[in-house]
Amino acid sequence: MGSSILPLASVVSTLGGLVFGYELGIISGALFQLKAEFSLSCVQQEALVSSLLFGALLASTIGGWLIDRHGRRNAILLSNILILTGSLVLLISSYPALVVGRITVGFAMCISSMSCCIFVSEMVSPDRRGFMVILYEAGITVGILVAYAVNYLLSDSRRGWKWMFGFAILPTLLQLLSVWFLSSSMKKDVSYCCQTERVLMSPAETQEVDDAKLTSSKDSKRAQCDSMYLFQSKDNMRTRTVIGLGLVLFQQFTGQPNILFYASTIFSSVGFQSTNAALLASTGLGLVKVIATLISMVFSDRVGRRPMLISGCSVMALGLIIIGAFCGHSPMNAKTSCNSVNTTDPPQLTAVNQSVFNLPLDESLRLFHNNTRHENLSFEVGQKPLEPAVSPTIHSSVVNWVILLCMMAVVSAYSVGFGPSFDLASPE
Repeated sequence: MGSSILPLASVVSTLGGLVFGYELGIISGALFQLKAEFSLSCVQQEALVSSLLFGALLASTIGGWLIDRHGRRNAILLSNILILTGSLVLLISSYPALVVGRITVGFAMCISSMSCCIFVSEMVSPDRRGFMVILYEAGITVGILVAYAVNYLLSDSRRGWKWMFGFAILPTLLQLLSVWFLSSSMKKDVSYCCQTERVLMSPAETQEVDDAKLTSSKDSKRAQCDSMYLFQSKDNMRTRTVIGLGLVLFQQFTGQPNILFYASTIFSSVGFQSTNAALLASTGLGLVKVIATLISMVFSDRVGRRPMLISGCSVMALGLIIIGAFCGHSPMNAKTSCNSVNTTDPPQLTAVNQSVFNLPLDESLRLFHNNTRHENLSFEVGQKPLEPAVSPTIHSSVVNWVILLCMMAVVSAYSVGFGPSFDLASPE
């Protein structure tokens, strides 16, 4: 491939990841406004969030056939058109339209993700494949960060959810134009390379190349028509198929998509009582994910995808264990109905406790230490221990900060581990 194609192909891949990540994360903050405007029940909220996955499930059943039949470029163009259509449908102030729009966007996202990954992996050598695939992952993480930032900036806007969904149109149009120009560049570059090679060959060598291409094309079509080829021991396809399926399944089992969909809701439940605080914490989570992805871009080809996957999964397991252990000591709003709208000032906290609850982590630790020392001193001199005024809340604040930090560690480990591991099953 010519040098002019690779940068443009990288832009196409990065923009595809950007749209993918934006559509994943935007529902996290938009759900607060949608819940209040349409008075959504718990089931309606869950259906609206999961409708994106339902569309992706539909696309996964026919996406492979669609890409093989019409090519990666046409599949990317189709996904762009569907995302534009779904984004326009999402602007309609109707719950059924929101569900239909999310299904359409989910279908397009699945087609785009498959097309972009295959498209990029076919254009680079194995030693650079990790970096190129990570560009797509980088686009996803930047898209998530942008989505969380937009959620925060539009949290107080009337019907800000329409702007949140509508902003996806801009990067989609950019990718559409990039793919269109990429097609012309590829045709010119491939035509020039083929003509140069044939001029340098002798007539006998040219005939041998043509015969080899014809034989290879027949074998490739025969292998594509037989789906059982994926489970045969030839070319180590069985192992590669199992590894590829395992990576995809375990990606979902980690719960990472749920964290992205419900990031603001999760932070609200563990102590970030105001909507703006939960959205701002989600933005911080997205920023940490971007930084982790940039680190994985640097070390993916140096360290290797397999060691990074093993280390990332280990950190994720440790972080999830700590979160599970500390959640039992966090005053989560488990009794709060999902139909209720989040309030800025929770009634169960006094004015003193709320001010302490919103303190930074180091200040909370200092006050907690001073209050504990005061209680111990009172007990030693024979006095009745004083009723703690702020220590339960300070303790809860410390626990919530630990949960937040562990969640950031889990998200970062996912970006480092699973991010560059998409092509582990491919031959090198």
